[in-house]
Amino acid sequence: MRDLTDILKKATKDIDLRYMQLPIDGGIPIYRERVYCYELYHQMRSRWPVNCDWVLNGEVDKRAHPILIGLGAAGTVPDLLVHKPGYMGGNHAIIEIKPVTAARSAMQDDVHKLAMFRTNVGYARAVLLVYGLNADQVISELDIVPEPLIDIELWAHSHAGQPMKHIRTVGTHDQRQTAQ
Repeated sequence: MRDLTDILKKATKDIDLRYMQLPIDGGIPIYRERVYCYELYHQMRSRWPVNCDWVLNGEVDKRAHPILIGLGAAGTVPDLLVHKPGYMGGNHAIIEIKPVTAARSAMQDDVHKLAMFRTNVGYARAVLLVYGLNADQVISELDIVPEPLIDIELWAHSHAGQPMKHIRTVGTHDQRQTAQ
């Protein structure tokens, strides 16, 4: 799935402001993670390659998955998965999404979930996408270390009409940079 980053960048570029901050009658617009996630899913699916073996799914409930119970991953509901349903060897990417207003502890929890899915379940990529004004700054200031230590990509989508951008990768990547 070499096209995933390109699909994500094009999809985020086309997310309208009303999906990043939901307009409220009589109030100021607010961040609503589900609204953003559903629009991102829509934008990604509209760009998905025809006859692609990989499938994009949103909010796949993993509570009763017979294999994941033994891997410690049951009870989770990832925001987005790129995988081959029904085939554990076809796990490509898990994507968690948070608005800039989310608690930093919630972002840390998502990083732990992402690391667990990479380590225990065999996903090749794990992405935390933070959206909203100054998302790049929020990610830059996050003091997070994945447990277990494995690479997690941190991306920011700060403005409607612009694509997300990679801010940094945390995990073993950090250890490699420190060693150099």
